Amino acid sequence: MSVTKLSNRIDQIFQEKKNNILSIYYTAGFPRRDDTVHIAEYLENAGVDLIEIGMPFSDPLADGPTIQHSGQKALQQGMTLKLLFEQLAHVRQTVNIPVILMGYMNPVLQFGVENFCRHCQQVGIDALILPDLPMQEYLKEYKDIFEAYGLYNIFMITPQTSEARIRLIDEHSHGFIYMVSSASITGAKSEIRPEQVAYFERVRKMQLKNPTLIGFGISNHDTFSTACTYANGALIGSAFIKVLEQSKDLEKDIQQYITAVRGR
Repeated sequence: MSVTKLSNRIDQIFQEKKNNILSIYYTAGFPRRDDTVHIAEYLENAGVDLIEIGMPFSDPLADGPTIQHSGQKALQQGMTLKLLFEQLAHVRQTVNIPVILMGYMNPVLQFGVENFCRHCQQVGIDALILPDLPMQEYLKEYKDIFEAYGLYNIFMITPQTSEARIRLIDEHSHGFIYMVSSASITGAKSEIRPEQVAYFERVRKMQLKNPTLIGFGISNHDTFSTACTYANGALIGSAFIKVLEQSKDLEKDIQQYITAVRGR
């Protein structure tokens, strides 16, 4: 079964730019409840290519302590999916780059899958990353709904993912494939290990039709540059959350951090 032809802002990014793609993850409603849209605007102004907004959840299995903490604080501050969609209602008036929502299926199911997808379309979301949504369940239950609302479902692969499964994911993917750098929870690392490089090289040699972005453990210019050697770009989460948590001036600190990651 081949994928239906869809097109959105993510495709445009990869058409315009083949490498050094930088995607930044942050948690909705953190560090303050109403920072969500401002951070998106600051990231675009700083030269980020893609934005991933995390939907806070009480039981985030794939997240390390930094992102877990940001989610807990956001929930304590009253962050909900309903409020997130209210915050994003006019985001497309000021933010042009792709926006991805990342999180877990439980809140999506509670919201109602089609209702959730409809809201995503209304506010201009381009794709979803739902790590606990099994591929076969997606294909059987949700693919048609996602595609009806123009949403890409971004699949993840890890060093343990077999070649056969990677090829299957490539066949059913839109936008890009999220390469998890190691079989662990999220968290910033200062360097990339040789066994990770071997995995990156193995996937690169497969010559997948979809672009790849490497995430988990990317934190600074060195790790970003290494990832970009083996993939089209990289995703940063925990290290950026720490920047937000320590910031006294979000706009200035975001600009400085992105400039440092880019090595400019």
